Amino acid sequence: MPTKTTTDTGQDICPNCEQAIPETAHFCPHCGQETRLRPPKVMEFLQEFAGNYLAVEGALWRSLKLLLLKPGMLTRNYLAGQRRKYVLPLRLYLSISLLALFGMGTLFNAKVVSAPPLLLDIPQSHIVVLDLGVISAGLDQGKFYCDGLPDTTCQRLQQRLTTDPAGLWQQATLSGERFIGSLGSVMFVLVPVFALLLRWIYARRHWRYAEHLVFALHIHSFWFLMLCIAVPGLTFVTPAAWLTMPIYTLLATRTVYGGRWSVTLLRLALLAVTYTLMLAVGLSILMLWILLY
Repeated sequence: MPTKTTTDTGQDICPNCEQAIPETAHFCPHCGQETRLRPPKVMEFLQEFAGNYLAVEGALWRSLKLLLLKPGMLTRNYLAGQRRKYVLPLRLYLSISLLALFGMGTLFNAKVVSAPPLLLDIPQSHIVVLDLGVISAGLDQGKFYCDGLPDTTCQRLQQRLTTDPAGLWQQATLSGERFIGSLGSVMFVLVPVFALLLRWIYARRHWRYAEHLVFALHIHSFWFLMLCIAVPGLTFVTPAAWLTMPIYTLLATRTVYGGRWSVTLLRLALLAVTYTLMLAVGLSILMLWILLY
């Protein structure tokens, strides 16, 4: 329980900055903290969250509404100078991506707990661990294969994969948990890469990199929201979510960058091929790292 501290002259001491404060002051004139403290209550935590994050950050709801219902308008408004009305792009992306990854991790754990162990018939199964064309690894009817990787890496990977069916199942579940847990870090690196690609395909616009980054953050925020809908695997809902992503991206890009539809389609096709390749490489490297370490 907080106790009151006073100086030798009888003045109260702020427990936060340890400066003398007037006895009648409700807030410390040095750091701004309340002077009359008491043990917090659970309801106060909830009210503080609702007040400071949901009410004060009413911009959150405005941002989500615009993000979902008007493709590209959130970016346009932000770049036009409407900053205080909306959540900052990076904060919006981090909030949505962390929520999505948490939901994916919870759903994955729930499915693993409820599902019986899948004991694969290793001598009759073909298990692909990594496949990037020139680089591949896995088990083919019980025989380990590894192409395009250093010998030391192949040897370590072989040790991890050559096991009994029960051990392989356990390793797969643990790898899945670690993969989801590390996915946020990979995407945090790839979002700036996406912005670089935008700057490349729209080089004639002479936009600053930060302007492309704002659009990249908003687009990835929407993708993560759709991922939340698609992952549970509900009939009709999941296909609709996956279909919405490219359509939304096209509309949002047209809204932000303008230009003819045909040119926008060609640019997005180039962007999609390049970014999908980078995404595949990044996720494959992540899975390989998880399996090796």
